[in-house]
Amino acid sequence: MLRRAVYLSLGALSLALLTGCQKEDATEEASGAKAADDRVRVAMLQPPRSGLNPLTDDAFKLSRWRTAETLIRLNDDGDPQPFLATEWTQLDDRTWRFEIRDNVTFHDGTPLTASQVVRALTAATNAVPRPRILDGVNMTIEADGDSAVRVRTETPDPLVPNRLSSPQLAIMAAKAYGEDGRVNPIEAGTGPFVLKEINGTQSATLDRYDDYWGERAELAGIDADYVPDGTARAAALRTGTADVVEAVPVSQVALIDPERVHEVPMPRTNTLYLNTDHGVFSDPAMRAAAREALDRAAIVRTVYEGRADEAKGLLGPALAWADGLRSPIEGRPEAADPAGASITLGTFTDRAELPEVAVLLEQQLEAAGFDVRQEVRQYAHIESDMLAGQFDAFILSRATMLDSGDPVAYMYSDFACEGSFNIAQLCDPEVDRAISHAADLPTGPERRQAIIEAEAAILSTDAAVPMLHERVIQGESRRVQDAVRDPRERELITEHTHLDDTTR
Repeated sequence: MLRRAVYLSLGALSLALLTGCQKEDATEEASGAKAADDRVRVAMLQPPRSGLNPLTDDAFKLSRWRTAETLIRLNDDGDPQPFLATEWTQLDDRTWRFEIRDNVTFHDGTPLTASQVVRALTAATNAVPRPRILDGVNMTIEADGDSAVRVRTETPDPLVPNRLSSPQLAIMAAKAYGEDGRVNPIEAGTGPFVLKEINGTQSATLDRYDDYWGERAELAGIDADYVPDGTARAAALRTGTADVVEAVPVSQVALIDPERVHEVPMPRTNTLYLNTDHGVFSDPAMRAAAREALDRAAIVRTVYEGRADEAKGLLGPALAWADGLRSPIEGRPEAADPAGASITLGTFTDRAELPEVAVLLEQQLEAAGFDVRQEVRQYAHIESDMLAGQFDAFILSRATMLDSGDPVAYMYSDFACEGSFNIAQLCDPEVDRAISHAADLPTGPERRQAIIEAEAAILSTDAAVPMLHERVIQGESRRVQDAVRDPRERELITEHTHLDDTTR
């Protein structure tokens, strides 16, 4: 009996151990299954145009997925911060030295070195077409020992660190660069997520990169689908087939749980440009009349359903520092009586809201005494006439920070005598001096103050009447935590983004 009892006890113990092991295995399997399922599903606005080549606008997708990284990143004020470069010094007015971060590996396992930084940046300078951030900039890069590079520009350029923050200047592994000038980003970045698969213009797949130099990503991966149709993107959020959705259309917002919708101010301003060179608006008093006729609140309330910000200047709330530095604009002329003056107002159809703005603005200008004729075409068919000054007034939605995270390039392009995008045909010595002064200063408080002074010089001419600042509407499911709502649209999913299924 004793022997039988011992056998029974041993059997019970074995059964308990077996059951315990099975429970532990089941727990591990469940944990593993959760980790495998801990992937975020993203519905992107636009498909790639160049196979996710980082030397093109597709670079911003790689940046938003945190697979490709740059030497520099920008803080909220647009000032440069360390990233793959840990520090930098300006050796003279045309030469900068950047120290490269240690212990960084590309997704193919090769190390980040100074020579590879030289290869990557040189490929960008030789690209056809070149990345926008290098427009008008002649730059050479060479190794300075094993852990630093020197960047030289043909002319003094205080924005070199800012330029190196552009996603189009991401540093990729040697294998990424082909002889044909194309760059293949698959398993070639340095970020917390490794790009594993590109499915044409349909989707892309990324997995966590466990050897990332920074903090290990909380997500197991990213599944990105390209959904150009805005109604379909909104439906993906409503039905739970997407966790994060880019650019929810205003028309769809009312159909979505308000807790899932997040509005982000963009560095983009809708502006009425007035032709200062010839025609009705060559008279500053007539420009003043157009400015005073504008009812910003009505445009925001009706066309944008309240989901935009009335403009106080050219630079909007996406640049948090701008409004606090402004002073009242002085020296503007008194408005004249339009007395039936005939003007042509142009805009384009590619941005659906602009023709609606044109209709409302026509009503406001005619109420002030102008006789308005509209001309609305596709952008490709109107751009040359717009730049040639063929319109008295033109409505444009314009990015104000471009790729450097700094507004000076936009101000020069749109308002300097030699600006390449000078719709208003403005050539004012005071404006040129103010822009040049800002351009010569290093990034920081002094440059920001000079930028606001340049804005004031531009606004005092009434060559441009800012109407509103756009917002991008980002959709997120309740379970998404710490997705980035970035006005520059450089970040979206990061190593800190995670899913919390208890919040479904």
